[in-house]
Amino acid sequence: MEPPLTSSTMSGEEMQQYPILTESGWQEPNSTLPDLLQSETVRALHAKIEREWSVLQRTACQTAAGRALWNHVIHDPVAHVLAGDTFLKSLHEKMSKDRLNNARQVSGVILAVRTLWFDSKLQDAIKSFQEGGPQVVLLGAGMDARAYRLGCLKESAVFEVDFHDLFQIKVALMQEAMGSPEHRRKAMTAKSVTTVAADIRDTGWLEKLQMHGFVPEKSTVWVLEGILCYLPHLNAMQVLQTIASSSSLAQTVLLADFMNKSSAALSNSTYHFYSDWPDQLLAALGFSSVRLSQIGDPDANFGLLHDPQNMFNKLRSLPRSTQTDPEDGTPCRRLYLVEASGFPTLSV
Repeated sequence: MEPPLTSSTMSGEEMQQYPILTESGWQEPNSTLPDLLQSETVRALHAKIEREWSVLQRTACQTAAGRALWNHVIHDPVAHVLAGDTFLKSLHEKMSKDRLNNARQVSGVILAVRTLWFDSKLQDAIKSFQEGGPQVVLLGAGMDARAYRLGCLKESAVFEVDFHDLFQIKVALMQEAMGSPEHRRKAMTAKSVTTVAADIRDTGWLEKLQMHGFVPEKSTVWVLEGILCYLPHLNAMQVLQTIASSSSLAQTVLLADFMNKSSAALSNSTYHFYSDWPDQLLAALGFSSVRLSQIGDPDANFGLLHDPQNMFNKLRSLPRSTQTDPEDGTPCRRLYLVEASGFPTLSV
């Protein structure tokens, strides 16, 4: 698993030479993006992030950096601006080092595969609903820009839930990247997007969501990408129970990722919630259908894991109950990608 990136600085000269990854290798970007990243407003906003945001909040920029640098498979035109040069440089240096060393897997590949898995499963879930577009709720949305890049959301009302101060800066960065509110509306691929300032560790987040237009009786896709592991166990379970309960009112799909215990042990101060058997956990909470994947599985590969000896394929060959690799004694650190669904019980 990849720990949060550390802070560093980048000069304007370095930023002008900043490369991007494409299918044919590392290439120079056009000048618009570097110029925008160097703008006084964008730099000031990211300086505020580095000064004031918690480790949890800053992971939003780390995720955006991964989407920006894996741009040959993830089309996210605002990811660079949302990430900021600190996180872009840090991840780029790791990726370049991996490339030079012919690493079996390149830094950021977990994030890239995870993003693509959520994109594809979200699209499939929306297609599965019979009555128009479902609501889509992004819990711990961070710097997510799906409402501006996924065409499958064209009939869906999207709700982004996260901290108030995060949204303040995100909105300002989006304004710098996309221009006026009118331009942002034209660029939007979702039917609508609503930001809901709430801390999902508190009990009142669902009520705040409803106050902003969320309808519990309407079919919903819940997206929990890269968020559960940061929540205390009690809070994570409360969130999952709340979502499971919603399936008694309307068709519900949950998309979430879970660290196992060995992954969470990478940083006990950062990662709190884990599950070695999330499929069993969600079934016990009342979801009627649960499907689990691991990085490298046929639906969680996307052609990005070419080396058959990479660590993800090694893990997939071992029973999930195995905690330590019998060959080298290293912990079996897994990331589970889980899709669960539930339906109201029809009375006869």
